[in-house]
This record gives sequence, C-alpha cells and structure tokens, in this order.
Amino acid sequence: MNAETRPVDHVIAAARAFLGDRITTNSAIRDQHSRGEDTSSPVQPDAVAFAETTEEVSKLLALCHRFEVPVTPFGAGTSLEGHVTPVRAGISLDLSRMNAILEVSQEDMDGLIEPGVTRHQLNDHLRDQGLFFPVDPGSHCTIGGMCATRASGTNAVRYGTIRENVMGLEVVLADGRVINTGGRVRKAANGYDLTRLFIGSEGTLGVITKIRLRLHGIPEATSAAVVQFPDLRGCVESVIAVMQLGIPVARIELLDEVQMAACIAYSKLEGFQALPTLFLEFHGTERGVAEQAEAVQEIANGMGGLGFAWATDQEARNKLWTARHNAYWAGVALRPNCRGIATDVCVPISRLAEALLGAKEDIAASGMTAPIVGHVGDGNFHTVILVDQDDPTALERAWELDKKIVARGLALGGTCSGEHGVGLGKREFLEQEHGPEALAVMRSVKVALDPKGIMNPGKMFRN
Repeated sequence: MNAETRPVDHVIAAARAFLGDRITTNSAIRDQHSRGEDTSSPVQPDAVAFAETTEEVSKLLALCHRFEVPVTPFGAGTSLEGHVTPVRAGISLDLSRMNAILEVSQEDMDGLIEPGVTRHQLNDHLRDQGLFFPVDPGSHCTIGGMCATRASGTNAVRYGTIRENVMGLEVVLADGRVINTGGRVRKAANGYDLTRLFIGSEGTLGVITKIRLRLHGIPEATSAAVVQFPDLRGCVESVIAVMQLGIPVARIELLDEVQMAACIAYSKLEGFQALPTLFLEFHGTERGVAEQAEAVQEIANGMGGLGFAWATDQEARNKLWTARHNAYWAGVALRPNCRGIATDVCVPISRLAEALLGAKEDIAASGMTAPIVGHVGDGNFHTVILVDQDDPTALERAWELDKKIVARGLALGGTCSGEHGVGLGKREFLEQEHGPEALAVMRSVKVALDPKGIMNPGKMFRN
C-alpha cells in the first residue's frame, strides 16, 4: 500500500468497479450527508455510496472491513439524534435507491420491502388492497431508518411500534456476510431473537437491506376529534383516565398551549385557541368508533374539556394530522434563526402528569421557549427546545434543560428515549438508565458483530 494513499481511497477506487459513478466525492453531495435534523456539528464523509442491491452493500462492507474504513448508513436524513452524522468520516452509505416493494400478501397481511421505501410510498401502494402500514413517526423517513432507530409515532398506542410490526430482516454484517432473521410466521420459539437485536441498533451492528413487515386491514370507520382544555393538568389527566379504562383509541396526541399556538400559525388551523389540546383518532366499526368517542368525550368533559371538534371527512382529518406531523417545524418557526433540540422522554402512564408538569416548570425556570408535543397514549412526549444560533450561551442552556427533563423522566421509571434512539445526543444517559453491567453486555455484542468498529462509530457508545 502506498504510504500516501489513505485506506478510504483504496475503498473508493475498488468500489468504482461495481458502483461506477454511484460512489462520489462531490463536495455538495458529501455535505448533504454530513448531518441529519439534529444540532450536532456536521462532518463530511470522505465519499457517498449509493447502493441499489444487497450484493453491492455486501461488497462495499467487505471492502470497508478489510481496510478498516468507517461506514455510516443513511436513509432520508431525518434523524434527530445524530445517527447519520459520519463523525469519523469514511463512507456514507445511502440506501434511498433501494426502494422496491418486493412482495405483498393480502391473505397473510405481510409484505417484503427494501429499506429505502417510505411510509407514504408503501401506504400508497397498499391502499387498493385494503391494507395499510400503521407506524407513523410523522416525518418523510425511510422504513429502514425507522427500523434502525426503533421508531414509533402517533399510531403506536393501538398498533405498536416498528418493533411489533417487523417480522424479519435481511442484514449485511460488518464483514459483508448476509444473514436473514425471523420469517413470515406470527410467532416462533427457535433461538435468539436476532430480528429484535437489529431493530434499534442504529446501524452499529449491520446494514438492513430487506424488511418483512406485518400489515393491517384498513378500518371500516375512522373519525377524529380535537378537545381543548383550560390547563395542562386536565389535559394530561384525561389521557391517563382514557388509557387506564382501556378505551382502544388509535391516536391520542397532546400539544401544550405553546405548541398549539405554533401549529395554528404554521398550519393555518382555524377555530382553535392556543390552549392545551388533545388530537384523537378512533378506528373500528361505525358503532365501535362512536362508542369510543363518546366515552372519551365524557372523560374530557369531566376534566374541564371545552367540547369536541369533530373531523369525520378525510380532508378535515388530513388537515388535523398534517398539522400534528408538522409540529416540529411549527415549533422551530416560532422564533427566527433557531434550531430545535428534541427531548424524547417516555414514562409509565401513571407518572405522565408528574413528568409533563415538571417539564413545564423546568422550561419556565430556564427562560427558554420549548413547546411540548407527545404521543401521550404510551407515555411518550417531546419538548422542542429552541436554540438561538446567534446566542453563544443558548446551546449550553438548552442541553442543561434537556438533562433536567430526562433526569426527571428516569427518576419516574421512564426512559431517555421513547422513539428517537440514542445516536450522539443520548449517549450520556445510556449507562445512567441501564447500568454499567448491561452496557458492558451491549458493548460485547457490538465487538462480536463488528470487531473492527467500522459500523456507524461513535453512536450509542462514547468510544
């Protein structure tokens, strides 16, 4: 090897034999792959590789393993915890062109897809077959990225997270070997659950190249409602009561008064006030949906709710849920020249009021602007802490606020991350939450599958 030639240069030269111009050192493309939607400092990879087949991924990883070159998988770049930032440069492996829907079985209600398929693309394809894929993080992310970060979203309270909706995977390991995990059956008791090992592994153990998904039937009836409250406590306690009574809501989302003001302005929502608000959706039969909604309305009225605003036609429902999905951008738009740090605490449902009201107190004490929005049916909520990019102290104060909110969540029996993952942003909380022995076991798994440490280095663990 020429002493002046870097290992990554050998990988790039060799990869051109099977990728051609789909491996590039173009500065603009490298810059696009230098970060996600988080506040971490961007780092340009040495090159970006656009793979289109499992074989190409396998060949590329074998090369990177041989020359010990870091590899950072990249989907749509929407992650909020620094997952796609190539902190040690190397190769950014873009999987967005692996976007084929390979199989759909109406009879078995499952499907096989490539990792670059998005939720919107899949549901557009499924609509005429009476099926849908329910996991809905809200962003235009790839399903491969959703698997890597163990995503969930607005429908998780009824349909579960991505973990419950993945039946099996094809994964390329760090040295280029290809394995298949899981299968098409709904249950199995036959060895270690490798599928669940790779779900949420954030690209640190291998690259997901095919996904076998559980699909669901489109419900006979769907209705949505919005109910507002004069204070946050009544809003939160309504959620707790709904969940403890076992009412099978499909979605139950909370927006505090700051977030609601942001959504009203950003999404042009008419007829609502800047008050703590619940967005709800009900799935089932016509009669079942009506019964669910009436039960929730009765609970909300008892907690001071200001009445239900119904959205029964699809256009009205879409407007409501588009506003909810744009909540992050609406929050960031509240103040000019700001970026958002999103917290991701999840607590047991019985401790939700303490966690949310405590977070409000922390935000008030910090003097920062931080709207709150949450998938509260499963105890998960986010604060979007706005960081003024012209204020040299803002980022440090934002991280201090983040630590306070997470610390309270952990003290209440919760987790530092309900759905965004660890990445760079939550590494310091991992040992605090799991303890040194559990963290040592995680590290041993990493070493066993990636002995040279090339797979998305710097993520989850500090070294």
